[in-house]
Amino acid sequence: MIKLKIACKVFRNQIKKKKGNLKCHGVLSRRRKVIQLVQNPFLHFRTLIHTYFTNTRTTDPIHHYHNPNTMPTLSETYACVPTTERGRGILISGDPKTNNFLYCTARSVVIRNLDNPLKVSVYGEHAYPVTVARYSPNGEWIASADVSGTIRIWGTHNDYVLKNEFRVLSGRIDDLQWSADGMRIVACGDGKGKSFVRAFMWDSGSTVGDFDGHSRRVLSCAFKPTRPFRIVTCGEDFLANFYEGPPFKFNMSIRDHSNFVNCVRYSPDGSKFITVSSDRKGIVYEGKTGAKLAELPSGDGHKGSIYAASWSPDSKQVVTVSADKTAKIWDILEDGSAKLNKTLSFTETGGVEDMLVGCLWQNAHLLTVSLGGTINLYDAKDLDKSPLSLSGHMKNVTVLNLLHRSEKMLLSSSYDGVIIRWIPGVGYSGKFESKQFGLIKLLAAGEEEIITAGFDNKVSRVPLHGDDFGPAKQVDIGSQPKDVSLAVKIPELALIAVESGVVLLKDSTILSTVNLGFVVTACAISPDGSEAIVGGQDGKLHIYSVSGNTLTEKSVLEKHRGAISVIRYSPDVTMFASADLNREAVVWDHESKEVKLNNMLFHTARINCLSWSPDSRLIATGSLDTCVIIYEIGKPAASRRTIKGAHLGGVYGLTFVDNDRVASSGEDGCIRMWTLTSE
Repeated sequence: MIKLKIACKVFRNQIKKKKGNLKCHGVLSRRRKVIQLVQNPFLHFRTLIHTYFTNTRTTDPIHHYHNPNTMPTLSETYACVPTTERGRGILISGDPKTNNFLYCTARSVVIRNLDNPLKVSVYGEHAYPVTVARYSPNGEWIASADVSGTIRIWGTHNDYVLKNEFRVLSGRIDDLQWSADGMRIVACGDGKGKSFVRAFMWDSGSTVGDFDGHSRRVLSCAFKPTRPFRIVTCGEDFLANFYEGPPFKFNMSIRDHSNFVNCVRYSPDGSKFITVSSDRKGIVYEGKTGAKLAELPSGDGHKGSIYAASWSPDSKQVVTVSADKTAKIWDILEDGSAKLNKTLSFTETGGVEDMLVGCLWQNAHLLTVSLGGTINLYDAKDLDKSPLSLSGHMKNVTVLNLLHRSEKMLLSSSYDGVIIRWIPGVGYSGKFESKQFGLIKLLAAGEEEIITAGFDNKVSRVPLHGDDFGPAKQVDIGSQPKDVSLAVKIPELALIAVESGVVLLKDSTILSTVNLGFVVTACAISPDGSEAIVGGQDGKLHIYSVSGNTLTEKSVLEKHRGAISVIRYSPDVTMFASADLNREAVVWDHESKEVKLNNMLFHTARINCLSWSPDSRLIATGSLDTCVIIYEIGKPAASRRTIKGAHLGGVYGLTFVDNDRVASSGEDGCIRMWTLTSE
């Protein structure tokens, strides 16, 4: 009855605060069915009561009925990078009012600040991969589009409140632009028949013109920022089409290119627009009539496909980026003729990843984006100055490790074989393209060496030489690795779990391969290498003593009701923790093998990772349910601290940086640092 009264009180407070708009905490709108909750307050109340008593995953306010001074707070975000595709340009957009810019990756829109790259916000409400996002002219709204042809219009403040959602095209949307008055939006991309472009009113979705003239996918569009309004589109049919309006109607086709026309952009003053193409040409046109003015000089031009262009705020310069790995700044004269001002090139890997596929001129900053996702940030007033490089992951970050050097360093790895160094408080510190050992599924790091495993039945041991890797030593273990663990005090000793047993590895030599007679899913080796714990598909923990190349079973622990997913020793080795696919974690006393902390059943999906604090007082678990939960040893599990929605798609990596900070990573490609305040 007391719980019911509390729930009623919270519900009444919601009604007063939100005035009927019950999309609390900005996460409920992630599921379309929640629209019903917004329209039916009684249904919302029933859901709130149900989730309070059943403890299921939700974003209900009761969960946050704790003392806010004890809840973890987000202190830093190391952002993922834009999703890129070879042979295609990408689009990034700047905030007209601030130094924020945004780009798209997977199902998220990432908003970053040029002055403080660690200031990151992520919008993750799309159901499909997002392709483009643009700020409205007043900076109050963002329109973002995805591969399903849907455009969502949402606010830039607080909880990113959804204004409208429209199904604009039947296929992928590649570009969109706002009109200067913020009343109309034009979008282009792929569609059925000849429906490749559509312009509509931002508030009602009403169509404001017909866009004939294209026969193939339309890659880019531009809205003239001054009256009289014009729209220009371009695409894979080698055409740039010119439309007058509103209501918009076809005026003419421009046939000056001989390959895909990848990008079209109007100058901020509306006097000109430029098209760039895979035929290596850039052409400047008159903004009102579409008449051709001049081409970018071919002698100083790009040697590869040009993917994107962006004008300077004063409309006197334009930057173009190309597959030739260069960015060129052109001075544009009044008559439209161009003169090369500067060529920028920045080599990171020396490979195709250095191809430039995107650019943005944002106030006094100039940005370029490479195929590998690296964002190079230049000072537009001093282009000779070395750029600031911002990089990160494109794929699911599956592993986080902390190296205790003179300066603490995080190592993160993703499935695509990228390992990145991060310095807490600073951010991106370097990128390893791990071609020598392919895709990465598992990674364990010591102070002087890392060990990785992929999908080819091989394990790679790679020495760390300062901030770089040495040559990898590969060991074929004959089976697909399931888990890997290093003995911290004897880092040359490693335990590899395979489906039928374990492999004991010393340096690059296999000491023994042990068939254990059950399906193995996880393993851990003690810091001194004298003991190993192996978890099975049956939920049992098998504890072995390790002597030389021999494993001798000492005991079997039964508590879990699902396959073991992760095992970790505490730093002081007085405890160890295990978690399973049935959402339960257990802390065990190392000496007695008794349960030290149980009833850790607050996740609603499988647990992917766990980590101990350096003082062995706290333990954090991360789950597919997007949550991180922190427990304190010696206190009941019910006194947990929960970070809800830590990572879109699930949490896959966790590590404590110190006793008061924990870092997490997930399917969204981001790494977040959480500060834990003492209770």
